[in-house]
Amino acid sequence: MVTMRIAVTGSSGLIGTALVRSLREDGHQVVRLVRHSPRAEDEAEWDPRRQWVDTAGLMGCEAVFHLAGAGVGDRRWTDAYKKEIRDSRVLGTAAIAEAIASLDTPPRVLVSGSAIGFYGDTGERAVDESAPPGHGFLPDVCQDWEEAAGAAQEAGVRTAFARTGLVISAEGGAWGRLFPLFKLGLGGRMGSGHQYWSFIALRDHIAALRHILDTPELTGPVNLTAPTPVTNREITAAMGRVLRRPTLFSVPAPALRIALGEMSGDVLGSVRAVPRRLLDSGFTFAYPHVDEAIKAALTQEG
Repeated sequence: MVTMRIAVTGSSGLIGTALVRSLREDGHQVVRLVRHSPRAEDEAEWDPRRQWVDTAGLMGCEAVFHLAGAGVGDRRWTDAYKKEIRDSRVLGTAAIAEAIASLDTPPRVLVSGSAIGFYGDTGERAVDESAPPGHGFLPDVCQDWEEAAGAAQEAGVRTAFARTGLVISAEGGAWGRLFPLFKLGLGGRMGSGHQYWSFIALRDHIAALRHILDTPELTGPVNLTAPTPVTNREITAAMGRVLRRPTLFSVPAPALRIALGEMSGDVLGSVRAVPRRLLDSGFTFAYPHVDEAIKAALTQEG
């Protein structure tokens, strides 16, 4: 295996931490872009708000994984937090893309984060990467997020957008908050339960990111979701089976709307995304079914 120098933003998040670990295990040199003065040899500073990057940290990098962005489910969607969600993605992506474009020898590839929120509510309709954007806050953010990488594309850098689904992990993210509830027997369906949740196991997600890195024909959007999306009702049943706990509780849609506000639309909405481009490029999922992905999160992480 040829080892590379690779830069990563968002390296302290759930996906970034796992990706950095995977890359280093294979001998790659990882530069972590951080929003403070460097405290270690593997750190370089950047400031997405000021759209500034210390380009010295990017020199010699053959690839950049840009994964930074404020958590969509971390807080209630006030106007201020919606601005933070958007700015952290759009301004940060523009900063990285422009820094890459400014280099005499830019990296060969930029893998930039995105989300299946691009498609909006698709109901029972399955969508792949050829589907148009949906309507609403998240689809608008995702469109602006991807367009912000234009400087890197114009500089000839192969740019792929990792449209991520719900990552199944016990270590963090949205699913990390579900596991304790289900372990206590307090888990249940949300709303009608008929809405599709397009999931992916954390290990498959990391493997897919690395597959994009190693597959030159993958440019533009790539759905990072398992090939078998299931409904919230089916996920609830799977969590009960794997954890051997009852799933008698349910949260009615009106209660979710009161508790979560505008963000409830993301929980109650249905996105049935399928990973056509990953499959067509030869990627093999280790955990294509939800029961397998849940078991993997409980037994193989850390």
